[in-house]
Amino acid sequence: MKQRTDEAAPPAATTGTDGTEPAPPSRLAILGLLLGIILATLDGTIVGTALPTIVGDLGGLDRFSWVVTAYLLTTAVTTPIWGKVGDLYGRKGSYLTSIVVFLVGSVLCGLAQDMGQLIAFRALQGLGAGGLFVGALSLIGTLLPPAQAGRSQSMIGVLLPAAMIGGPLLGGFLTDRLDWRWVFYVNVPVGAAALLIVGLLIRLPRTRSTARIDYAGAALLTAGILALTLLGTWAGTTYDWISPQTGGLALAAAAALAAFVRVERRAPEPVIPPRLFRDRNFTLAQILTFLAGAAMLGAASYLPQYMQFVRGMSSTESGLLLLPLMLGMMGTQLYIGRAVGDGGGYRAYPIAGGAVATMGALALLVADVDTATAVPSALALVLGAGLGCLMQPALLITMNSAEPRDMGAASGTTTLLRTIGGSLGVAVLGSVYTGRVNNALADGQTFRAGVTEGLHGVLIGTAVVCVVTFGVALLIREVPLRASVSPSGD
Repeated sequence: MKQRTDEAAPPAATTGTDGTEPAPPSRLAILGLLLGIILATLDGTIVGTALPTIVGDLGGLDRFSWVVTAYLLTTAVTTPIWGKVGDLYGRKGSYLTSIVVFLVGSVLCGLAQDMGQLIAFRALQGLGAGGLFVGALSLIGTLLPPAQAGRSQSMIGVLLPAAMIGGPLLGGFLTDRLDWRWVFYVNVPVGAAALLIVGLLIRLPRTRSTARIDYAGAALLTAGILALTLLGTWAGTTYDWISPQTGGLALAAAAALAAFVRVERRAPEPVIPPRLFRDRNFTLAQILTFLAGAAMLGAASYLPQYMQFVRGMSSTESGLLLLPLMLGMMGTQLYIGRAVGDGGGYRAYPIAGGAVATMGALALLVADVDTATAVPSALALVLGAGLGCLMQPALLITMNSAEPRDMGAASGTTTLLRTIGGSLGVAVLGSVYTGRVNNALADGQTFRAGVTEGLHGVLIGTAVVCVVTFGVALLIREVPLRASVSPSGD
């Protein structure tokens, strides 16, 4: 077997022309990067409330779910590829290109004349969206050392939960007040501002590359992600968990990812470098990201159903009642970013986060048919605070563990694992939810009692996930954050 000889060596394929570090970015430049993240996260949720109107206008009721699925699929598939392209050929150029692709897809979505066109253009939009989040993360990691990047990265943690609440509300407002097409057109001014700010204000040393993209690895990773995403989308809903379709998807995902690992070990410039996972903290941070994504989306997906079906809230009201969950996440992430930026340690936060999130999920079990609506809404604050203590340190550890040359690949990996974790978490917990609801109805309980039983199953599953995060967090080592963006720390 041919042995790799360049795994630990700096890549000769990518070199700076002047050997200087990037100039520190201004606050306006950081805002330009955050705008890209706003676009990527908001567009994953903004379309949901507009879908009934879109179907009424374009038809295609049997395919409407693919308006969301096509976007999520192409976003997940391209995320690690955009990260590697940025590492090899320039992160700023890669990021700007992804914005352009996203905006072209957005405009075409707004011009769509039938459901087939809209699905195809949503897939194109997702291709660009895959580079927005990872591009912003890798540029922040390139421009700021981890010791200084905490506050900027905490803002990213704020944007994620804010988009989960703000997206559906904004989508409903634009659809009611203007037209559903403005759900897509609204991206244009935001994306144009990001292009202008990043293009003019961010300066990076020029790089040149003679390396080639690992096409075999990219193809295998794409196949594996497609199978996993479809598994998370269809399992327990379109197909039973025990069915030929579900089993086939699981086998396809396992085979593709196993082959991907073998290919990456031999590739000169792998899409996801195996050397990243030689760092213990990096590996643990990815596990935390995966599990926290599952817990966050699981709770955010099924608490509103309890609010609507049991407590009689409207869609908008149930979304607003989730604000404590999101505020808990945002508050802790902002605090951690500031505390770490002022020289504090980070290891204690994910340990506390696992414990607090577990207690928050278990506390929500008090939610019953006759429980006052304010009680589960307020208790969600505890779960949100715990999840925030998991997500922010995981991002900091990821950026601190990766070498500057791998910043794009590291950002792509953590973004991908959060996406897949959320998708599979919703699928698995959704199966638990549906099973408990059906069992309760079969036992003669009311529908409201059945939904409550389903929520309790989701919360117990979430608590189990959070207990695992607590155990994983205990293994993290407190490694000082780099004070420089250079590999050597000078």
